[in-house]
Amino acid sequence: MRALIAGTGGIGKALAARLLEDARFDTIYLLSRTQPSTPLDPERIRWIQTEITDSESVKSSAGKLGEIDWVVNTAGILHTDNYGPEKSVNHIDMDWFLRSMEVNVLPTLYLAQNLTPKLNHGRPAVFSAISARVGSIGDNQLGGWSSYRASKAALNMCLKNIANEWRLKLKNVSVAALHPGTTDTELSKPFQKNVPANKLFSPAQTADYLYDIFNSLTPEKSGRFWAWDGSEIEW
Repeated sequence: MRALIAGTGGIGKALAARLLEDARFDTIYLLSRTQPSTPLDPERIRWIQTEITDSESVKSSAGKLGEIDWVVNTAGILHTDNYGPEKSVNHIDMDWFLRSMEVNVLPTLYLAQNLTPKLNHGRPAVFSAISARVGSIGDNQLGGWSSYRASKAALNMCLKNIANEWRLKLKNVSVAALHPGTTDTELSKPFQKNVPANKLFSPAQTADYLYDIFNSLTPEKSGRFWAWDGSEIEW
């Protein structure tokens, strides 16, 4: 089996390490702009430099791949040195809103565009992306965080669209949106203060939870939104 992980932040690197423990995987592709700092098995890990928000870069990288069994896009953005989640609609900034959409939505669409032939092998396969519970419209009781919420809701809609399209074209693939829980990464660090200790997961914990979800997915479950514990989240 072969896996593709887009993004090599905390969750991406931990997932790569977790998949190395599974002897079924002989190749794990990593797509990111910069090479992971943590050394990983050079025999089975293949890093391909990719700007995943650029369609031509993703297309070029996909051309270097063979068949793929599991795909997960772990890339995302919540804050930078200059921007963070908005507390109210009065704080919306157009540039930050569009940047959130660019990073949180487009890479998954570009991967879907270019990996269709790589997934069309007939074996059960998974195509997924890291979303967030705050992207659920039905679960939104607090408001705020408009750019992040809207971008993750848009990601969820795109994944649902892909699932519906592939039910006829790629019947072997399960498409999934994944909520990893609050993971101790750079993305969540500024927002961990009020997270209970037992609900702040290490990247390795999150990788274990996601690995279990991947193994539970079947084509019949395609087009759904899953939390780290395997429960389903409303759209």
